[in-house]
Amino acid sequence: MIQYIRSVIFIIQMYAAMAIMAVYYTPLAILRRDAAYDAVRTYCRYVRWSARWLVGLRSEVRGEIPTGEVIIASKHQSFFDIILIVSEVPRPKFIMKASLVYAPILGWFALRIGCVPVNRGKRAEAIRQMMRGVTAGDAPAGQLIIYPQGTRVAPGVDKPYKVGTAVIYEETGQICVPAATNVGVFWPRQGLLRKPGLAVVEFLPPIPPGRDRNAFMEDLEREIETASDALMRDAGFPLT
Repeated sequence: MIQYIRSVIFIIQMYAAMAIMAVYYTPLAILRRDAAYDAVRTYCRYVRWSARWLVGLRSEVRGEIPTGEVIIASKHQSFFDIILIVSEVPRPKFIMKASLVYAPILGWFALRIGCVPVNRGKRAEAIRQMMRGVTAGDAPAGQLIIYPQGTRVAPGVDKPYKVGTAVIYEETGQICVPAATNVGVFWPRQGLLRKPGLAVVEFLPPIPPGRDRNAFMEDLEREIETASDALMRDAGFPLT
């Protein structure tokens, strides 16, 4: 019960901090895009700090931090893996659900840093939307973060990898950095309880451009799932 109360307090102050920082950073971000990156990075680092002190959830980002124009293909288990990645990479931008554009504060800042909204539905149209957003002439350079499974996936749940990551990898000719995580063990995709422990996002060895699509997808899934399973086992999650 005490941990649940602490979790609720944490969530309330987390969103309150978002509103307070938006008041300060929005005028600056309107004038210059770099202020939007400063805002999201500062907010994410604050969330990590407050999670540690309010609910006992420590966090760590392992591996070499990607820089330059690269694709980051990450396991996605909850909002917290977004927090960890954005707190460290210099110029993050996401392939995100189009509905998030309408989220207060979050939606505007997401567009300002170059996130690409995509309507879920027919696969071909979603891929065309992705590529238009990624290759647009005014798209800011940076680290493009995509979730190969297309959504948050709870620990222990199997969900297929979608082809969109491979299409972007082929069309851009960029390096792809896989990323594994165990955050869902402590911060679930649904519910209010935040558990104490060590949440990790781990950047894995990059996949160079030019791989065959099928080989790329096989390597990507194997690397991400193997590393994520290892992190979850280390966190005490019982995988079969």
